[in-house]
Amino acid sequence: MTSIIFLRHGQAKNNTERLLAGRTEGVPLTDTGIKQAESIAGFIKEMKVDHIYTSPIQRAKHTAEIVGNHNSIDPIVDERLIELDMGKFTGMKYDDIFSSHGNVFLKFYQGDVEIAHQGVETFAQVKSRVQSIVDHVISQHSGKNIVLVTHMDPIKAMISSVLGLSPERMFELIVANASINVFKEYDGKLSLKAINVMNPSRFDQDW
Repeated sequence: MTSIIFLRHGQAKNNTERLLAGRTEGVPLTDTGIKQAESIAGFIKEMKVDHIYTSPIQRAKHTAEIVGNHNSIDPIVDERLIELDMGKFTGMKYDDIFSSHGNVFLKFYQGDVEIAHQGVETFAQVKSRVQSIVDHVISQHSGKNIVLVTHMDPIKAMISSVLGLSPERMFELIVANASINVFKEYDGKLSLKAINVMNPSRFDQDW
């Protein structure tokens, strides 16, 4: 049985400023985000992790390095864990996007062609690349505990694939910064064992 532990990066500057950073360089973790990563790293240590893979984006890499330091593991960068390509929306404020294009997040999960026309990676494309890294991990590290450090929508893509959630439910689902989401593989099938695991002191906070 292989355990695949998806970890969202800690709080980053784009989260506090409510903007779509996408793959923009130079968007660091906040001080809070670093503390969140340190906290979840201690939790993950109890899970006896064997390998850590990470998105190449700074906020995810930094989170992975913190977790790696706590577990004496050097993270492996894998492009399949990268943040969405936000196309023309890159760098825009959430409120500005909603004012000009409506609920783009729901449209993204629905596969609305308007999103693709803005140069945004489609949800189907995200699901495909995330499934690819999961398949790789299962084939290369059977029976091990693997951490994949990435961003909200790649994690939601995996949850969607396993649970078959509707676009409306996907829009409503929030994957908290520095939370872990655990999948178990057994006999070629994946099941979701835990979602949004974090320090209980964070449960009532605005993620």
